[in-house]
Amino acid sequence: MSGQSIMEVLDHAAWRGGHWRLFSIVSLNYLLDGVMFSIAPLVVFIISPEYYPVIFAANLLAETIGAIVLGMLADRVGRRLMFTVALVIEVAALTLLFFLYTNIIALAVLTSLMTFGIGGEFGAAYSAIAEFSPKRHRGKALMLATNFWNVGAAMIAGLALVFAAIYEDAFVQVEYLLASALGTLVVVGLTRVGFPESPRWLLLKDRESEALRIVERVAGASGEARLSTTTREVSLGEAIARYRFRLIILAVITVAQYVTYGMMAYYAPYASGFAFGIESAPLVIFTANLGASVGAFLLIPLIDRARRLAVLLAFAGGFAGSLAVMLAHTAAIAAVFYAALFITLIFSEWAWASLSTMQSELFPTGVRASLVGFLTSLTGVSGALVVLYEAQIPAQTFLLLASVIWLAGLLAALAWRVRGVESAGRSVEELEITAS
Repeated sequence: MSGQSIMEVLDHAAWRGGHWRLFSIVSLNYLLDGVMFSIAPLVVFIISPEYYPVIFAANLLAETIGAIVLGMLADRVGRRLMFTVALVIEVAALTLLFFLYTNIIALAVLTSLMTFGIGGEFGAAYSAIAEFSPKRHRGKALMLATNFWNVGAAMIAGLALVFAAIYEDAFVQVEYLLASALGTLVVVGLTRVGFPESPRWLLLKDRESEALRIVERVAGASGEARLSTTTREVSLGEAIARYRFRLIILAVITVAQYVTYGMMAYYAPYASGFAFGIESAPLVIFTANLGASVGAFLLIPLIDRARRLAVLLAFAGGFAGSLAVMLAHTAAIAAVFYAALFITLIFSEWAWASLSTMQSELFPTGVRASLVGFLTSLTGVSGALVVLYEAQIPAQTFLLLASVIWLAGLLAALAWRVRGVESAGRSVEELEITAS
């Protein structure tokens, strides 16, 4: 390694086959997550739409618990193990759901187990990509990998539209949807065998020889490992105290993006008086996630150059787009509504890409997965509250609420633009010792 630390080798490495393998594993994981997260909204629409508030809220609260529990465990026992545990939970839940989906209690419990696993993956997946990727490619890698959630969601919603056009029997439609999800799960599960442990995490646990072997395999470097003098174990309490401003800003923009994404991409058709009817749910999910899928590719030129600008543009565009969605809904013009939804979700993906990258790089390695899990947990609680509130208000008010939440995110993004640290192109160790 020519005297370089393992961290320096990872930060300055060329993008190689090992990086592609990790990127592919995480990308396929998010494709599966998009598929599985969409199962409940699609199946509930077909089977029992009257139960949507309870089932959706239960799913989101389960995601909260998974994010906290498995996120903290990912910092204690490793990213690789928790990634595997989450998959096992998802496999068991989805397999049982195929046979029990007609039972409402089973539907609620099993889809919640799936979202428990999904929430638990965030800490491990974000941390692994951030800790492996060369710093000049970190933003693109995180953005494009997590974007496969949108691809998976659009894919399963598109299949729902196809199955609805071919089969009149609602139960046959559901069975084909679940079979498609199971097929995706098998393919993704096979890829996880190659998921490597994070060298940065291994170094914190004094497992330098293992870290060196992985770096040699992934980055193609060899030589004597050297632990960076700036790297040390940081307690969760110490990190929260030191990085309060980062944590507050990220909490606001994370909740704002995630909650509005759920409101506009999944839950709006279930609101009372939705102009295009509850039967539009599959088309709404498909259109929104297709727009989000496109959005990631449009942000490629900026994400690794200016994080602060990227997140500000994302929330400015999202706020404007959400107002357009609300106005189109008021006018009940379907073509305009779906066009505005598509464009708004482009900016929603920009926001998710930005906050995913910032969550992954702005906290120390020893508590990274825990804090990613904590931030993700906030979205589950707030999302559940919004879903329960949705049952009490008309669709127009629901869409107005989405715009208000987007505005809160925009104000936080503006504060970060003024006072926050620019993290593009900097190592995670350098960001760890930056005060702001």
